[in-house]
Amino acid sequence: MSELNLMVTITERSKLTAFLSFYRERQVPVQLISLALGTASNETLNYLGLERSDKCVFASFVTDEKWEELRRGLRRELQIDVPGMGIAFTVPLSSIGGRRELQFLTEHQNYQKGEESTMKDTKYELLVVIANHGYSDLIMDAARGAGAAGGTVIHAKGTGMEGAEKFLGISLAAEKEMIYIVVHRDKRNEIMSAMRDAGMASKAKSICFTLPVSATAGLRLIEED
Repeated sequence: MSELNLMVTITERSKLTAFLSFYRERQVPVQLISLALGTASNETLNYLGLERSDKCVFASFVTDEKWEELRRGLRRELQIDVPGMGIAFTVPLSSIGGRRELQFLTEHQNYQKGEESTMKDTKYELLVVIANHGYSDLIMDAARGAGAAGGTVIHAKGTGMEGAEKFLGISLAAEKEMIYIVVHRDKRNEIMSAMRDAGMASKAKSICFTLPVSATAGLRLIEED
């Protein structure tokens, strides 16, 4: 059975249109785009014959089979292996909140939900929430009430949200916030349940999922608590 993954693509902003068109043509419409800045040293840039440039980050949801198709296309058509073109990688999802939300994120992909996957001997997971802009405080209040610690908010723009009405019965705004919260695996379901009031039935229109975390630093005091 195919696994579901978060696919992350990082490239220069000047190539945003080319990559976005590539994914749309291959029916991967759900995208979150955020802006970033590369950190390569001047020596490295000079060696590669590049100038410092702004970056964009795509987030998509793909099955194993879809990823193999995309990887071949990225290499052949966008020459992603050429230095300076960008990078793409996948991270397996541990869980996702809501059956309709799952159908929305995997539209046009042959995916049958099986048992939730977990990495062996992992204590924590990264809980990611995608919500309409301006509702991060509402979501964090709900998460803290269920035992979560702090979170990090990243601004992003959603594309390919046209399918939301088909699966969710609603339209989604383009301006998004992504909230990252590291949670203990034993508290994951409780925290995700607490955030249902900020889910699709609310103005926040949030979707949440988790990614496995293999190791952490900086959570010792929370663990002792």
